Amino acid sequence: MKIVVVGGSGLIGSKVVHNLGEQGHEAVAASPKTGVNTLTGDGVAEVLDGADVVVDVSNSPSFEDAAVREFFETSTRTLLAAAATAGVGHHVVLSIVGSDRLPDSGYMRAKVAQEKLVAASGLPYSVVHATQFFEFVQGIVDAATDGDTVRLAPVFIQPMAADDVATEVTAVAVGAPVNGVVEIAGPEQFRLDELGRSVLAARDDSRAVVTDPDARYFGATLGVRSLVPADGARIAATRLDEWRARTAR
Repeated sequence: MKIVVVGGSGLIGSKVVHNLGEQGHEAVAASPKTGVNTLTGDGVAEVLDGADVVVDVSNSPSFEDAAVREFFETSTRTLLAAAATAGVGHHVVLSIVGSDRLPDSGYMRAKVAQEKLVAASGLPYSVVHATQFFEFVQGIVDAATDGDTVRLAPVFIQPMAADDVATEVTAVAVGAPVNGVVEIAGPEQFRLDELGRSVLAARDDSRAVVTDPDARYFGATLGVRSLVPADGARIAATRLDEWRARTAR
């Protein structure tokens, strides 16, 4: 199959392209680096010509509320229109576990808007909801930092390795459209505040984590299970300690 990976030059996209190629598919990385711009439409029709599947793992260059909404809505409409013209048989989009539970977050609202556009398009589709990546946990800690203090809520989080995200997205891409949501997550649940302490300790970082039930998560108020999947999620294999050992090597 010809499978176009939008955002194919990024962390997840490059891994998906590699996985698909290893399986014998014609995997095409589409991004501004390869001359494909989903905001302007440049190169989109050309790259989708003859495509069987589109996988959208692209991300907004700005996380400001209005900008991120504009990115996901514009790029998704561009892709959907071109995919319909090209006769693409499966549109896959990567989103986030809990996107519909965190309306205080402009980023999550933008992802929900993207998902709704895909679901309403009439194209066969699959939405993959992933939990946070191990690679991004440091960023969560940094965003919650004020001086030498990190304020994190005592809520559950079930992060996973980017390699496992790519493996699951690849499996969805080569499978039949589910016309709904597939949830994927890591094998372990942590409390977010305890995970933050673990991250800092692993880096000999002297910042102190304060457990704060009212702490915001990128501007959003968290429920105890806002960041973890429902029953029936696909569970990846890589545990946090294994990932740490692998990345250290």
